[in-house]
Amino acid sequence: MEQLVAVVLTTALFFITIIFRLFRSYHMCKYKLPPGPHPWPVIGNLNLIGPLPHHSIQELSQRYGPLMSLRFGSTPVVVGSSVDMARFFLKEKDLAFIDRPRTAAGRYATYNYCDMLWAPYGAYWRQGRKLWQVKLLNSRRLVSLEHIRREEVCIMLKDLHDVRGTDVALREHLYMLNINVISRMVLGRKYVVLDEGVTGGLAITSPEEFRWMVDEMFLLNGVLNIGDMIPWLGWLDPQGYVRRMKRLAKMFDRFLEHVLDEHTERRHREGEAFVAKDMVDVLLELADNPNLEVPIQRDGVKGTLTIGPHQRCHGYRRTDHRVGHVGAAEETQGPRQGHRGAGPCRRERLVTEGDILNLPYLQAIVKETMRMHPVAPLLTPRLSREDTSFGGYNIPAGTWVLINVWAIGRDPKVWESPMEFRPERFVGSSVDVKGQDYELLPFGSGRRMCPGIGLGLKMVYLALANLLHAFAWRLPDGMVAEELSMEKYGLTVPRMIPLEAVAEPKLPAHLYSGP
Repeated sequence: MEQLVAVVLTTALFFITIIFRLFRSYHMCKYKLPPGPHPWPVIGNLNLIGPLPHHSIQELSQRYGPLMSLRFGSTPVVVGSSVDMARFFLKEKDLAFIDRPRTAAGRYATYNYCDMLWAPYGAYWRQGRKLWQVKLLNSRRLVSLEHIRREEVCIMLKDLHDVRGTDVALREHLYMLNINVISRMVLGRKYVVLDEGVTGGLAITSPEEFRWMVDEMFLLNGVLNIGDMIPWLGWLDPQGYVRRMKRLAKMFDRFLEHVLDEHTERRHREGEAFVAKDMVDVLLELADNPNLEVPIQRDGVKGTLTIGPHQRCHGYRRTDHRVGHVGAAEETQGPRQGHRGAGPCRRERLVTEGDILNLPYLQAIVKETMRMHPVAPLLTPRLSREDTSFGGYNIPAGTWVLINVWAIGRDPKVWESPMEFRPERFVGSSVDVKGQDYELLPFGSGRRMCPGIGLGLKMVYLALANLLHAFAWRLPDGMVAEELSMEKYGLTVPRMIPLEAVAEPKLPAHLYSGP
């Protein structure tokens, strides 16, 4: 009987979908959509999208143009793949395209759209954005927490020094640097302890499990989930993504409940003497504020602590993209290039955040890396709130909008020799990554751009500068740089195979002793 009911329901849903599609097709006839490939029934153009969607979409855009129309299942999609289209969507019509699609990732992984990534446009999101800018990630707070970033970089350098001369999985060291900085800044202390294999009494079995949780979070927030695009198939969960999202949500909820309970207990214990020490404390104080336009519930606090804070520094994992290039960059970071790169990086000390302004070639390396390997190559999808038009084409309300910043970074109309890694192109250039130059948008632009850009850049510059200053790097014997370019797709795009490299210390031994 249960099987019969399932068959009847599936059949009914199928016919309802067909009727809906016929109605929508009739409705869409009044629109002149941008050019694009003809969609198949049910699947639309999903058959044209490979395991690396930004590659597939770039190839299609080369055929159909910088403004292209696609259909993912029953979901209409437009793609912008040029500087002009990025400016149109993210600046000129930012408010028209400021919303987010309602996806399973937002529903299950971020407490029903309670974070700043997937939250729909409205009072809750506007309030959250203001709180991040004014309370949580303002410049004064970032400066006050500089000692955390410096101490954790020193710990990473000590760990690398301890394994000097051997093949090092650099990603693991950068990962722990990220996790420890974020944990101390956001949660108040380290919750993952490598040498003891414990996590402060939490029910997480190992640091590897926590690392898996974070990686799974970024993967599942970026996948093309069939249920989001063909709703009548959603209940089947054919890819298994929703099942994984629910499992991950339970694991993160267990962790975050423990964190909130610890902070709440300290607030009650200290009473009137309580002083907020980290972002969780600040969020809990805000949640008790009766004057907020939209109350922040407990799930809202936890939602803000899921994808949000990890997203803000995750991008710097890509700065190690070619050891050969990094090594060459380090060699030219000096007077013979006409830059003041070597001045502040004296051998008797490590690089500080105050030195970065005097390292123009280092900044150029980071920009060039972000041009060729943006962390979120299609940015996070936006949703059209109203009917809009461009160049005689219509973009109906309810359309997903993707900006292929990966393709823009490889556009020969914008960049000379775009497939060559040439940091020199940014030396003396005014082009920056802060959302105002639409040829380079690793953090997005407009009201929805990443609010943690300041923290992210500080982490990138400080970590990379000290890795270059403290060690001479080479690839393991038998490995060539061309083997390092493989990617896997998610909300961010890390390597398919983690980078391994060999580090040889260059500084006096006492500089590797830790904080």
